[in-house]
Amino acid sequence: MTATRRFTDTFVVVLAMLAVWQVLHLIAGSTALPAPLPTLTYLLHNVTTDRFATNAAATIEAFFFALLLAYAVGLAIGVWMGAHRLSGAVGEPILVALYSLPKIVLYPVLLLIFGLGISGKVAFGALHGILPVALLTTGAIRAIPPVYLRAARTLQLTPWQTIRTVLLPAALPEVFTGLRIGFTVTLLGVLLGEMFASKAGLGSMIMTDMSLAQSEDMVTVAILLFAFAAVANGILLWIEHRLHRRV
Repeated sequence: MTATRRFTDTFVVVLAMLAVWQVLHLIAGSTALPAPLPTLTYLLHNVTTDRFATNAAATIEAFFFALLLAYAVGLAIGVWMGAHRLSGAVGEPILVALYSLPKIVLYPVLLLIFGLGISGKVAFGALHGILPVALLTTGAIRAIPPVYLRAARTLQLTPWQTIRTVLLPAALPEVFTGLRIGFTVTLLGVLLGEMFASKAGLGSMIMTDMSLAQSEDMVTVAILLFAFAAVANGILLWIEHRLHRRV
């Protein structure tokens, strides 16, 4: 029953989005926003081209390394600041200030350091993901009942054993929330990096299509990115809900 209702709700939302899209098309015109049906038909052609495949591969590669870096660094910082009170008290306000800062203002600095290649996109994408992962992991570690840590000391666990067998399992649902948010914002960071200073990737492809007024190409890429982000976030949200129910 729940699955059927969820499918129905999703179907209704999709229909509503298509209706809004059609209305906006009638208002803006084909040059600014093509109609839904021709665009969806063109999408099937666009995804089979070598141009799309090349740019998609570049985005996937950059996103993979950026996400790996964001998760590794974010978890390391979050566990450290959550377990070490003084580090958390000093570091958390700094991370919150950085998180509130528009990351695009730091992109010129990253370009000077990493250059225009894939390393710049990876660094910019990871910068978006590290902060939410670190902050939410810090809060999750701090919320662990002190009795867990006392039990770990009683069992004479090493710091690594404490992290692996006590801290992370106890904080996993909240930590996974940070990983889910980090996934989304890391993808956003990679695409922004491609839009502003890259010759390869789906973000760069959108900017090129925009400059050439190729609205169908631009909209089809945006639809595919939206679909990928929605499906991935839905899967991660489902896993997150299951983790919370197990607690």
